[in-house]
Amino acid sequence: MLPPDRNHHPWVAVLAEASTATISTQLFRRGFRNVFLQGLHPLNPAAARFVGEAFTLRSIPSREDLDVLEVYEDYDHPQRKAVESVQPGQVLVIDSRCDVRAASAGHILLTRLSKRGAAGFVTDGSLRDTPAIRQMAFPAFVADVSATTNLAHHHVVDMQVPISCAGVAIYPGDILVGDEEGVVCIPCHLAAELAQPAAEQERMERFILAKVAAGAPLRGTYPPDADTRREYAEWLAAGHEDGQRAEVPR
Repeated sequence: MLPPDRNHHPWVAVLAEASTATISTQLFRRGFRNVFLQGLHPLNPAAARFVGEAFTLRSIPSREDLDVLEVYEDYDHPQRKAVESVQPGQVLVIDSRCDVRAASAGHILLTRLSKRGAAGFVTDGSLRDTPAIRQMAFPAFVADVSATTNLAHHHVVDMQVPISCAGVAIYPGDILVGDEEGVVCIPCHLAAELAQPAAEQERMERFILAKVAAGAPLRGTYPPDADTRREYAEWLAAGHEDGQRAEVPR
């Protein structure tokens, strides 16, 4: 689990600058192949980036005698209890069994999550009220949209238990990172270890991309040979590691 000052831990800011593609590669290097939540997309791409600790919620198929509108009168309904339990810097991630026929939540609940300081929301199901949610500066990732209330197909049963989301195992406390491309899950014990290598990969790839855009061939450039690595070291020494546009050797 993250420490109480989860929002200020040094590697949180570093991971926030790394793409999900870079993080996926770093995890692949360590033997993890199934970490990207395939098929999820941000409702508001301009508010896609987040890093946060997973707060999990699990659902099973609904049943007609239990999942009726009257249950919404209960303030301790598991769905609402979960929303009120998410802590600042955490991400509510819902196992909706990849069933998009009914929404996992809507505008009111996501607004409450935002006000509680949550880092984001992730479901392998749907959201409703999406025209309003698309206007929020709050990361919300879904497989689809649906106006149908969750009671039609989802019955929330557990929170803070291991779940599956988009086919990926998510444990409470795992670190989720989101960007315009999607969401990746980092086992919590690897988050600090991955941060600096991910940042270094991002820097190296900015340099390589600049060379390729300037006309360099792939051979010797991508992957970099000894000469390209030497040029990269000189580029760093010249102070370009902040990622600003700079002329690079051809």
